[in-house]
Amino acid sequence: MAKSRFIYGFHAINAKLRHSPDNIIRVYYDQNRKDSRMQKLLLSVNDLKLPLMAVENKRLLQMSSTEQHQGCVAEIKENAKIALDEFLKSLDMASNPVVMLLDSITDPHNLGACFRVADAFGVSAIIVPKDNSVGINATVMKTASGATETVLFFTVSNLVRCMDQLKEKGFWVFGTDMNDTAKPIDQLELTGAIAWVFGSEGKGIRHLTREHCDFLAIVPMAGEVESLNISVAAGICLYETQRQRRLLAVDRKTNQ
Repeated sequence: MAKSRFIYGFHAINAKLRHSPDNIIRVYYDQNRKDSRMQKLLLSVNDLKLPLMAVENKRLLQMSSTEQHQGCVAEIKENAKIALDEFLKSLDMASNPVVMLLDSITDPHNLGACFRVADAFGVSAIIVPKDNSVGINATVMKTASGATETVLFFTVSNLVRCMDQLKEKGFWVFGTDMNDTAKPIDQLELTGAIAWVFGSEGKGIRHLTREHCDFLAIVPMAGEVESLNISVAAGICLYETQRQRRLLAVDRKTNQ
């Protein structure tokens, strides 16, 4: 029998309905919730002719293991994952893709927020090490607000080896760090194929991971705090990456 798992919350379920409805086994909803948001979800499920079941709130709580389920839970099939090697072979390097490597991120809310940032700035994939990292679970999917459906996710046994693979493919690897040798992000050229490496708040990226980065970057800060939440730091770095690319595109168009 095929494996399945549960996701919950309107954003996560609606994203699944849009991108991969065939992976949905059944949708459960709170029989006492009658508001417009719930009615819109039920209409989408019915339009796709997917199994739908009204249940009591306590059953939703059992399936989602949280009170934050918003009155809706979906049972979905475990997808067969694309291999990292296959993904790298399929990349159009001329488009200068961007990927994110997350080193030692164990908080599912942080991973979910990183998915949202990755989706917002056109990141192709998020890559994490197998050990000491959180994987995609219901909390990640809810926090990601559907972005787990638009950004590929890979788990690797060795993050440093993965960095070497990316370099061989043509990526420049940038790591965020508080080291004195790190340069402010706006002083770095971020227009090629880039792999951004982000570490946990406080500890940052691990020593060996840091050593394998081509460049170290720092987010200039004027306040008293020493570090930023990983998703905030990632958002700033990815925005600067896209800003530089937009400027380069404008310059090329102007000089044609």
